[in-house]
Amino acid sequence: MASGIFSLLDDVAALMDDVAAMSKIATKKTAGILGDDLAVNAEKAMGFVSDREIPVIWAITKGSFLNKLIILPIVFILNALYPPAIIVILVIGGLYLAYEGAEKIFEFVIPHPKEKEKEQITDVNPEQVVAFEKTRVNAAIRTDFILSLEIVIIAMGTVTEAPFINQLFVVTVVAIIATIGVYGIVALMVRMDDAGYKLIKKGTNKNKFLMSFGTILVKSLPIIIRLLGVLGTLALLLVAGGIFAHQIDIFHHMLPSLPATLKEFIIGLGVGFVVLFFVLSFQKIKKLVTS
Repeated sequence: MASGIFSLLDDVAALMDDVAAMSKIATKKTAGILGDDLAVNAEKAMGFVSDREIPVIWAITKGSFLNKLIILPIVFILNALYPPAIIVILVIGGLYLAYEGAEKIFEFVIPHPKEKEKEQITDVNPEQVVAFEKTRVNAAIRTDFILSLEIVIIAMGTVTEAPFINQLFVVTVVAIIATIGVYGIVALMVRMDDAGYKLIKKGTNKNKFLMSFGTILVKSLPIIIRLLGVLGTLALLLVAGGIFAHQIDIFHHMLPSLPATLKEFIIGLGVGFVVLFFVLSFQKIKKLVTS
């Protein structure tokens, strides 16, 4: 009986060693998309009043966990029954990301007054604040779903030859690390100014380092927010372009002389503006019909 227990424990230990090694490889493979995920979601999680930043990030984090809870069984089932379906889902998700990236650029070039009004909503009207917050959280969770899907598929691609139990553990570990890592960093970033103000208060004439460091944190946050807005848009287009370049043959052989990153950006931007054109055209037609 004792030997059977020790044998079971030895098997479990061997499984955990394999999972740890495979998870390390899978995490490295998904590092690029995790960086994009961070840029996109950090940009979406910012722009709220100070006391609502952490609740908003927590809401998005819960949505991200729910996304992965939905994605994991679906991906495993589709991979077993009909693997091409995963590619179709990825491409549809890529169209959404490309559209979102192109829309951000379009709105920057041609600002929409109504959108500006929404962005400037303050806590004067609580109902508007709640509606605005809910809209932003839902948008962030939708984008997270596509990025999470790609993370899960890339992680699975690194363990396709492993037994099912190893695949399940590795992909789950990577999904959990991705969520905690990304949103943990986002939470730290959005609280930079509060940390800076506390350091400034604690600083004295004798201890100017705390005051200086706190001032740097406070002044850096607006720059980081603007930078993340740009990086988030680039990330959306790069992720979308990467999906198209790797999964659609015509895009895979397009622009072979260009570096991969530039090629993916051009493809993502081009497809994004095509989708945006159809969306805007549909909105205009709908407006004409209903007016």
